[in-house]
Amino acid sequence: MHTAAINFDKFRQLQDEACHARIREARERIGREAVLLCHHYQRADVYQYADLTGDSLKLSRLASQADSRYIVFCGVHFMAEVADILSKPEQVAILPDLAAGCSMADMANLAKVERCWRELGEVLEVDECVTPVTYINSAADLKAFCGARGGIVCTSSNAGTIADWAFSRREKILFFPDQHLGRWTGHRMGIPLDEMVVWDPDLEMGGLSTEQIRRARILLWKGHCSVHQMFQPAHILRFRNQHPDGLVIAHPECSFEVCRQSDFVGSTEHIVRTIREAAPNTRWLVGTELNLVNRLAEEVRPQGKIVQFMAPTVCMCSTMQRIDPQHLAWTLENLAEGRVVNRISVPEHEKELARLALERMLAVS
Repeated sequence: MHTAAINFDKFRQLQDEACHARIREARERIGREAVLLCHHYQRADVYQYADLTGDSLKLSRLASQADSRYIVFCGVHFMAEVADILSKPEQVAILPDLAAGCSMADMANLAKVERCWRELGEVLEVDECVTPVTYINSAADLKAFCGARGGIVCTSSNAGTIADWAFSRREKILFFPDQHLGRWTGHRMGIPLDEMVVWDPDLEMGGLSTEQIRRARILLWKGHCSVHQMFQPAHILRFRNQHPDGLVIAHPECSFEVCRQSDFVGSTEHIVRTIREAAPNTRWLVGTELNLVNRLAEEVRPQGKIVQFMAPTVCMCSTMQRIDPQHLAWTLENLAEGRVVNRISVPEHEKELARLALERMLAVS
């Protein structure tokens, strides 16, 4: 590999049209050496170049099966980490913009989770009665934390299956970082709301009493998705008043009340599949990220289906938006010249334990 990379400053001011021409030319030069993975939430002007698309579970599987030397992940940081963890040692994971993070993932860090585990240990035989479950939207060191403690990773597609697995081993779950997915999953399993308590990492003992901790079946980390928290029950009520025959579908990262008032709740893959397979001329209100909703609306319009975004205001994953044509062109031109920029490399000691937690998930689901 050459050491001197092309400076991004040369791309910063490029018009999109020029970037697209350079992306196409660089991809032609790279050929099958690189595979481009795009999450459903990725902006359309980048998504169009994807070789493989999907939600977090699907992309996790695809990353583990990829044959190309380079995995260019158009998503966010934790997704590229998963690609690095699950790919072969000789493969290289790349994130076109290192600033493409996840605000939810940032709501749980290793220091706070370790302190939570210690504090739970003051009340419980924590290693014997609590299974740590981390949503895939989390840093690699939290996946490693779960791997080291008999825990596991989940996605919005398989959270129920993973929770069944966890409860078959221990009586409680510590679920982080998204409280809403954890609560909805527990609710679907028939767990009462008062047996699912929120652990606030900024308060001593999570702000909970000893009795609350002992009684809880699921300890929910105080975290959320900034996109999905924008959707409100009032949005659904307005839609139902205007369109009594309309259908509502929401992502389980939405609040409990939004999920409870929806006709369907599921992952991005579930949302896409449900609307694609729906009868013609149906109308849908969709509670998930705007890029996915717009793309889906265009796809099913010829079938007479109307797909509406749930919130009245524009609401998209701003961090994933950071991967734009300029960053993709810069990344691919460097790669075409034999230079890797923005490599994502998880430390080996973390990678081994995180892989254990991820492989448990893939085996169970």
